[in-house]
Amino acid sequence: MQRILVVEDEPAIALGLKNDLRLEGYQVEVACDGQAGLERAATGGFDLVVLDVMLPKKDGFEVCRELRRRRVMVPVILLTARAAEAEKVLGLELGADDYVTKPFSPLELRARIRAVLRRGAPAGSEVVRFGDVEVDLEVCAVRRGGKPVELTPIEFKLLAAMLRSRGRLLTRGQLLDQVWGPGFAVTDRVIDNHLLNLRRKLEANPSEPQYLVSVRGMGHRFAEPERNQTDS
Repeated sequence: MQRILVVEDEPAIALGLKNDLRLEGYQVEVACDGQAGLERAATGGFDLVVLDVMLPKKDGFEVCRELRRRRVMVPVILLTARAAEAEKVLGLELGADDYVTKPFSPLELRARIRAVLRRGAPAGSEVVRFGDVEVDLEVCAVRRGGKPVELTPIEFKLLAAMLRSRGRLLTRGQLLDQVWGPGFAVTDRVIDNHLLNLRRKLEANPSEPQYLVSVRGMGHRFAEPERNQTDS
């Protein structure tokens, strides 16, 4: 049974979510403030966190930021009454996997939960090596020359999407679905900026990338080296 943590300070909403998700077959726990939600999410072995943004003690953005800082990679869906695109982007940049605006239908939330759980389902341990870089896709860790490389959650998702499709061209739409989630719109410049940051951190010559390659007007791909080693 998959475990979901609901972090919501409005009792009626929290109870409604708890009952609805239990009927769907999930095991559900509720935390009523950001600090309690952070500690439960960090230690409780949950499969997913449904996290309200407007919370006492710590808001949802702070909770999400701290979880990723602690390298807790549990999937997170943010709930908020705010509809501004800038705030949605902020939540995703901090490591959230999806964003649902209140008021929402239980049907929509359940569908988004299923989609996020599918995207986060483990496919077995996989380590990909290229050049002096080693990427562990299961534990979300990157090393270069034996030293850890700090990537933002979005940068890691972008890198993972390209590695899992290595050698194959991914269109902007495909990257949007895999990194930001279906139905979310960002500009080409946003994708390009994240890719540029990845090249600076991982490529020997970022201005002439060997691995993280773009095809003008078509998309992006990971150019698999001739002697790429993969452990599955």
